[in-house]
Amino acid sequence: MSRIRSVAAAATNPDRRALLAATGAVALSAGIGLALRPETDAHAAGTAAAGNAAATEVPLSNLAHLSNREAPAAPLAPYTRGTTLDSAAAPRGTSGYRRLGDGPAWKRTVRGDLATPKSGRETRRTALASFVQFTDLHVVDVQHPLRYEYLRAQTASAWRPQEALSVAGAVSLVERVNALRGAPVTGSPLHFVMTTGDNTDNNSKTELDWFLKVMSGGRVTPNSGDPRRYEGVQNSGLGLYWQPDAPLRDADKQLGFPHLNGFLAAAVREVNSPGLNVPWYSTVGNHDSLPGGCYAPGDSFFADFAVGGKKLMTLDEQVGRALWDNVKGGGDPRGADWKAVLKSQAKKMRSVTPDENRAPFTPQEYLKAHLDPSHTGPGPVGHGYSQANLDARTQYYAFRIADDVIGISLDSTDPGGHYEGSLGTAQLKWLDRTVKEAAKDGSYSIVFSHHTSKSMRNLRKDPSRPGEARHGGNEVLSLLGRHRNVLAWVNGHSHRNRITPHSYATGGSFWEISTASHIDFPQLARVIELVDNKDGTISLFTTLIESAAPHATDFTDLSQTGLAALYRELSYNAPGRRDTLIGTPGDRNTELVLRKG
Repeated sequence: MSRIRSVAAAATNPDRRALLAATGAVALSAGIGLALRPETDAHAAGTAAAGNAAATEVPLSNLAHLSNREAPAAPLAPYTRGTTLDSAAAPRGTSGYRRLGDGPAWKRTVRGDLATPKSGRETRRTALASFVQFTDLHVVDVQHPLRYEYLRAQTASAWRPQEALSVAGAVSLVERVNALRGAPVTGSPLHFVMTTGDNTDNNSKTELDWFLKVMSGGRVTPNSGDPRRYEGVQNSGLGLYWQPDAPLRDADKQLGFPHLNGFLAAAVREVNSPGLNVPWYSTVGNHDSLPGGCYAPGDSFFADFAVGGKKLMTLDEQVGRALWDNVKGGGDPRGADWKAVLKSQAKKMRSVTPDENRAPFTPQEYLKAHLDPSHTGPGPVGHGYSQANLDARTQYYAFRIADDVIGISLDSTDPGGHYEGSLGTAQLKWLDRTVKEAAKDGSYSIVFSHHTSKSMRNLRKDPSRPGEARHGGNEVLSLLGRHRNVLAWVNGHSHRNRITPHSYATGGSFWEISTASHIDFPQLARVIELVDNKDGTISLFTTLIESAAPHATDFTDLSQTGLAALYRELSYNAPGRRDTLIGTPGDRNTELVLRKG
């Protein structure tokens, strides 16, 4: 299939390669030659073309100012520096609050679950494409009134000691990608970055604005409410939460967390993001679409509460346990019980500064924000989304990655509520058509979604499409397994590194690549490279990367870089942290071999 030149040939033409690296290889097209938009054929023919006219390529003249530093020149050989193939953060000591430092590299594991790796493939390889996956950034407005930190005793994800630094951490991840010398195995230029959902944490306009500025460049002040100071659980005087600036011996300080004067002032201080120096695309997650990441949107009570001046910070443990156990079991998808709890606790709430910018955003507002020219950065316009999506009220699309590869971004959130996902019938049929069209065009397919196949078990009806069935992960797997041109399904949601082989009697086989989040330790992103081995097999190389912040921290360094380093160390020490999120060696740096024609 491949019409891309081989890695060996690229190494003999350094001038051309340097040019590609400097431009990010961004002569990308969206929708050329394929019915890639989720509408009827007649509608797609006109609207998709109009919606993508400005997104078919990124002119070279626009690239010089995408970052405050130039992209490094591509190497002429594979490399490891700046990746976990060189070093990964590791703890010092054996107990209590543990400081981080440089740890041993994670070696690459060759996996032949789906095809036998053949000798000599290293010298035959042809590069098809390379890209970076971000997932579960969870850019957090930590002062938002709708947050349920008071459930910390029930679930560690309700509140994390590190989350006030999510913006600094995300910017440091952008800096890491900007510093990469192309793809680690092939040395080829990176085509793009894809975020696979939960870009924001609480369906808040403040968070959406911060996320878009982190990705495309800009100055972010991660503060809402009172512009002069922090108003949240970390200066509440409550022992349930780490009080970094106060002498109070809270629950976290009893575990060894430090007393850091000036931490909260630094956490809400302006952060500057250079923006990515390669194109980026966006996939939506449940925390982007649903209040709290699990409640059906559209309730005016929650919208008013989000922008209001009251915040609940404590809750009786038995009440909290009943509330969370119900959610875990799939109950209360519309938040009726949550609403009742908030109403019953009105006298216990604390006053905060109201802020209209904390309002929830609708799917249409999410699309419009991506299409806003001020957030275009290195492109493409809309970051995958188009006017066609606005017209059809959809959040899924496909795009051209390279000559022989297309990307397909799904919307796996169930608008009926709950944190697990599914697909509606219309989207499932569109996915089938799109993969078939790609095969006719001679193209491989890479599928992106937020939810994993195992977390797509929520089959509640979409309130806006009550007559449409919902379909779970097993149905999606079966559909993809019918197509020989599907190489991988790339997703997040689980906050865990896991790579799963899928093979079907119908002839299809592909890898499901799930990557850890960037809010919980080990705070990773993943570089994925596709190569044709010229022996009837394809290899997908996965290489994990951390943010650019140093592994070691300095408690006196509250600069932007110092906070990003602290973000990682605090996440390692967060009570309730799961060691399993890192995955096995076969879930991390890998070569995944596939049999393909």
